[in-house]
Amino acid sequence: MDSKNKNITSNDASYLRSLPNLSDEFCTMFESIFVQTDDVKLHAVTGGSGPVVLLIGGWPETWYQWRLIMPELAKQHTVVAVDARGFNLSDTTPSGYDSATIANDLAKFMTILGYEKFSVVGHDLGMWAGYALAADHPDRLIRLAVVDAVIPGVADWFTMLSVKPLNDFLWHFAFNRVDDINEQLVRGREDIYFKYQFATKAANPDVIPAYAVSYYVDVLKSSPERLRSSFEYYRVIDTDMAQNRQRKTKKITIPVLAIAGEVACNSFTANDMRLIADDVSEVIIPACGHFVPEEAPDALFAALQPFLNS
Repeated sequence: MDSKNKNITSNDASYLRSLPNLSDEFCTMFESIFVQTDDVKLHAVTGGSGPVVLLIGGWPETWYQWRLIMPELAKQHTVVAVDARGFNLSDTTPSGYDSATIANDLAKFMTILGYEKFSVVGHDLGMWAGYALAADHPDRLIRLAVVDAVIPGVADWFTMLSVKPLNDFLWHFAFNRVDDINEQLVRGREDIYFKYQFATKAANPDVIPAYAVSYYVDVLKSSPERLRSSFEYYRVIDTDMAQNRQRKTKKITIPVLAIAGEVACNSFTANDMRLIADDVSEVIIPACGHFVPEEAPDALFAALQPFLNS
């Protein structure tokens, strides 16, 4: 990382220590930073040394979702866990939540940090951004690991909503896309809405600790703009679908690892990636739901380590 770059600033060292259940070792190993691109200021937590791995998280979480695998990854890699536009401490903006813009954000962000070539691990919305990075910036990525999601515009995945079990799992897509009324319904009831998401999309409702869920909810409650931004990613899905239909006319050629929870996306994640990538391997984690980095960190790391090191 180019620590002399005026576009990179360190966050208050007390920030990491203020978060729940982070060890002293973690807070010493990693640093909270801000990176100012020409469009947006992004927050990240970074540490370690070696080949660079960019971790891009999903909804409704923050970089903190990676905390359980970051120390092990950092033994052999430079780890950069980013909050994309609108998430956590990163800037909220009126627009710019489509996958092309997010990929451009992250490409500029990594250039400012001094990392021209890197691997990506993307979960949920981070999978959408990871694919866009691989397709739109093919000279930047070495490897791409994607975790438990499907990508708008790749498969005909909206037809899945006609099947009740899948509708029960994915109904938040339609709800989150609505303008304004969803914010009115959720504001003041963030605990109900977001805690329900964690309880029903994990393999069991207690697998993600209450302190972590409360932290994520508190971030989303911290300002109306945080809540709005969390929905904007879904409001631009039509744009994402059009972008991805164009992207998939040319498959990506870098190695791809598709990881999914057995009781969440299961084979859907790898099936999506096989439509858009030439070299796809698959890992399904037994008895795991959607929030793989927190539900099964050991299994996730065991899958990532040989892939990233090969």
